[in-house]
Amino acid sequence: MTWPAPTRSDHETFCTTEGWEPVRDSRGRTGTHHVTYELHLHDGRILRARISHPPDRTTYGKSIWSHILKDQLDVNEAEFWACVRDKVKPNRGKRKVPEEALPADLVHLLITRLGLSEAEIAKMSKADAIARMQEHWSKPPENDATH
Repeated sequence: MTWPAPTRSDHETFCTTEGWEPVRDSRGRTGTHHVTYELHLHDGRILRARISHPPDRTTYGKSIWSHILKDQLDVNEAEFWACVRDKVKPNRGKRKVPEEALPADLVHLLITRLGLSEAEIAKMSKADAIARMQEHWSKPPENDATH
């Protein structure tokens, strides 16, 4: 597919659409020659993009654009234009949490209070896990026979 010549404005649209954060210096300024954005990825990497100021309709040359896509934005041309034109954010490998995921505190209680194994807990629905804890808490405490 043939893509249009990318502009500084397109570059900035991509960054703002995906949720990149503007980088500021120690005095709170964003810089005078470039607008710099950062994106913190789930794998621990931090991407940094620099857009020459002002981010206008000035286009990039083929070589510099290839560098920007690969080394700054970490996307291909199709992903870039889908984000700019259609607001489709690139797939950055973010793991989706299942709707029925058990909260970590609940898992901890099931293990420490009820003595359940992780394998047993993994088979439980959220509703079942909560019911098991409610059942545990509704029982009177075991009396110590040493009184």
